[in-house]
Amino acid sequence: MLKDKVAVIYGAGGGIGGAVARGFAREGAKLFLTGRRQAPVDAVAKEIVSAGGSAEAAEVDALHEQAVDKHLQSVIDKAGRVDISFNAVGIPGTKFLGVLWSSWMSSSSPCRSRPTRRRTS
Repeated sequence: MLKDKVAVIYGAGGGIGGAVARGFAREGAKLFLTGRRQAPVDAVAKEIVSAGGSAEAAEVDALHEQAVDKHLQSVIDKAGRVDISFNAVGIPGTKFLGVLWSSWMSSSSPCRSRPTRRRTS
């Protein structure tokens, strides 16, 4: 179902993001993994590649829109597209059930509504 789909996973060095990355890899997705800290993302990517999957790791703070834009353009330049964007980013200093909707949307927005095809101009 995910064979050859290009997937970007934000927060891939953590528990949920890492588990999603491993699952996508088992299904044949080409993964571009990101995290705020390089080492945990590298470890997940190495595990996936060792098992025969495709994964590339990058240090990207998904709460900074410019960093996300730059990374997404890099992925599009390499892979030609993004089929899936998955946000597993934790929001520092908030409680999941107590977070305001506006805060959630604001912190999640860099991972949504971005260009998914190679720019032509």
